[in-house]
Amino acid sequence: MQNWIFEIRSRSFVFLTILFLILTALVYYNITESFDQNIILFFSEIVGNPTLDLVMQSITESGEALWMLGFGIIVLIIPKTRRIGITLMILIVIATLVTGYVKCGIDRDRPDFDYEAAPFPVPVSKDTFALFCEGGYDASYPSGHAARSMIFAIILGYALSERFPRGAYLMFLYPIMISISRLYVLQHYPMDVIGGAVVGTLLAGVLAHRTKLYKIFDKSKT
Repeated sequence: MQNWIFEIRSRSFVFLTILFLILTALVYYNITESFDQNIILFFSEIVGNPTLDLVMQSITESGEALWMLGFGIIVLIIPKTRRIGITLMILIVIATLVTGYVKCGIDRDRPDFDYEAAPFPVPVSKDTFALFCEGGYDASYPSGHAARSMIFAIILGYALSERFPRGAYLMFLYPIMISISRLYVLQHYPMDVIGGAVVGTLLAGVLAHRTKLYKIFDKSKT
């Protein structure tokens, strides 16, 4: 599990940075537009099952920044998991800001479909934040939800990896579910969630190393 976190001068950082730049260029120059539109059209046609609608929106709401920050605070309060909580909270804030400013630059419109689904207590979240943004800070690419959910999977999976080395990989089901839910509620295209997942992986790997998350294993042995 050591390769889950890495330094800025590592091969992982370089690879992920190049990958994100390629994905961003593909989106910016509309190269993936046909693919994205076909996928989102498929999801727009299956919306309407009350049970599935409620499940998908519940999943997508769990990726909102405020809920994740609340979880981070709870983890922060517990002495044994304090370093995990600090790392999570820093990453959630940074990921929300980074995706917000990238949205400003790319300024890609969200899918042009009305989400006609079963009633839900709260509207579908778009939580993105960017001060002094001249473009569309509430635009589509990349997905903040996908970025934050990938951060959760990496940080919590890494923290669990010593006791549950195989089970830790199950944490990646969460960003997969979040990404699918963002497509289902017609808030993002496939390339948006892929780009967001890459951003989340990049930020989690670097900042988890900077906050010395690996020390949680040293403490558990003392």
